[in-house]
Amino acid sequence: MTAPRGSAPATAAWNKATDPRQDGTGEATAPGGSPHGLAPLWTVEETTARRGPSRHQVPSARAAAHDEMYCTVQGSAAFQEVRRRYRGFVIPATVLFLGWYLAYVITAPVAPHLMACPVVGALNVALLAGLGQFLTTFLLTWVYARHARIHRGAAALEIRWETQELMGGNAR
Repeated sequence: MTAPRGSAPATAAWNKATDPRQDGTGEATAPGGSPHGLAPLWTVEETTARRGPSRHQVPSARAAAHDEMYCTVQGSAAFQEVRRRYRGFVIPATVLFLGWYLAYVITAPVAPHLMACPVVGALNVALLAGLGQFLTTFLLTWVYARHARIHRGAAALEIRWETQELMGGNAR
């Protein structure tokens, strides 16, 4: 087993691989022609052999099946409809919210007299607009969740069940 970096054997191996006097040319090149003169202590293959396969690695046949299945789902009419509905809500909502936010941020320094106008007692336009930012954030979150539940939830759930069935997962 190779010693971890920072230990004496690992440092010696690193220095030996990058020492310009080791190859006789006087140039600091690492094995593999690394221009910066640094060489790894071990390759990916050596690391995999030492540790075994990662739990995140998927066998290639299974990965190919997943890729094919997800490409099929992505090209389906149901998936395209879910994406269309998502974009139809998110893009306009984002533009409106950012416009409202930028209007508030730009108006504060550009028109301080407008923002200082009293509304009721100690409340002025700036304070109400600032509180309105919080209110619109919560309102937008609620409207988004409702839109997702009503307009996209059933179709997205159907797509999920289809992919589970195609991959041999949980049945309905």
